[in-house]
Amino acid sequence: MKISVELTLMPLKEDYEPPIQEFIKDLRASEFTVLENPLSTQVYGDFDKLMPFLTEALKTSFQSQNGVIANMKIVKSDRSDYVPNF
Repeated sequence: MKISVELTLMPLKEDYEPPIQEFIKDLRASEFTVLENPLSTQVYGDFDKLMPFLTEALKTSFQSQNGVIANMKIVKSDRSDYVPNF
């Protein structure tokens, strides 16, 4: 089953950009399709492969920081080719 996941990582510190950049680099190095914009990162792939990968990526990020929030939305389907029709 294909899924689309939207992630927003929010480190709770003034120098918040380096942990976000490291997290995105880990996502980019994966086998999954990764699209980015200024507000969030989208990852697309097979549910059974993507979810364990995201669990480990988030765990690594959480272990390297004292305070961090992660927002995640999951949609059942691959929406990576979405184009607005309006």
